[in-house]
Amino acid sequence: MLILAKAILAFMIGFIISIVFGLIIIPVLKKLKIKQTVSSFVLKHKEKEGTPTMGGIIFIIPTLLSALILILLNKLNVTYNLIVVLFVFLAYAILGFIDDYLIIKRKNNIGLTELQKLIGQIFIAIIFFILFMKGGRQPVLEIYTFKLQINMGWFYSLFILFMLVASSNAVNITDGLDGLAGGLSAIAFLAFGLIAWASRGILGSEDIGIFCFILVGALIAFLFYNTHPAKVFMGDTGSLALGGALGAVAIVTSHELSLVVVAGVFVIETLVCIIQRVSVRYTGKRVFLMTPLHHHFEKLGWNETDIVKLFWVFGIILAAIAILWGVWI
Repeated sequence: MLILAKAILAFMIGFIISIVFGLIIIPVLKKLKIKQTVSSFVLKHKEKEGTPTMGGIIFIIPTLLSALILILLNKLNVTYNLIVVLFVFLAYAILGFIDDYLIIKRKNNIGLTELQKLIGQIFIAIIFFILFMKGGRQPVLEIYTFKLQINMGWFYSLFILFMLVASSNAVNITDGLDGLAGGLSAIAFLAFGLIAWASRGILGSEDIGIFCFILVGALIAFLFYNTHPAKVFMGDTGSLALGGALGAVAIVTSHELSLVVVAGVFVIETLVCIIQRVSVRYTGKRVFLMTPLHHHFEKLGWNETDIVKLFWVFGIILAAIAILWGVWI
């Protein structure tokens, strides 16, 4: 019962602060003319031009404030793992903020170049890896289902870097329809929150579970403003922060492989983009009408809200599988 009470408290604090913060910050974003510039490749969404962006701060700042409140209430322990995850969450948010700022300043859809963003993501991932290993972690990949411990040696560093960069990019790619990335992220963090709680006796992950529930509450509140028709977009500020934190949570709870299941929709969206690029480059033909995958469905004539609901359903199914399986894998 104590565990459930902590989870509910974390969720509610994150939700309430985020709801209130959204009411305050959205008018400020409008006043400062921090508005979305829609890509010329997505003309169907041209009516969204001018919608406030950088909305990721609506769940980023409340999540940090909620964590601080719970720490002061002695409901959340300041553990090394929590500090490392919060570092990744904030660092990727700052990188995304820089990208959003440049887009707004230039009044087009061009912020950081792909190379600049990639360098920034790798730099943050390297710092995370150094901090993570200094915390006493061994370069071992644990697969609980088969009772395996694979010592990856130096390759583990590349594996960690790939996980963080890939997860942050995956959420960023998926953020293209109202409520899509926010809803899928809430589902994913809920799954990892439950996995962390269930694993606390083995891995001491209670603090990470609380962080996940705080973020789920904040994201649910954000969806109040972000579902169709969106009053605000999360921008790269939010999507990079969510992706980075999701990867970090999977790593510090030793459930790296569970991330592939939990973030299955994000993974598919990313793979579709890769397949399209490779196909166009080497064959000159498109496999999909448009990428990411949600735009392919739009080209087929699907409504935006129907696509989001479909992806959410798949996200819930994958999360359920991961929750059942994730305690062991």
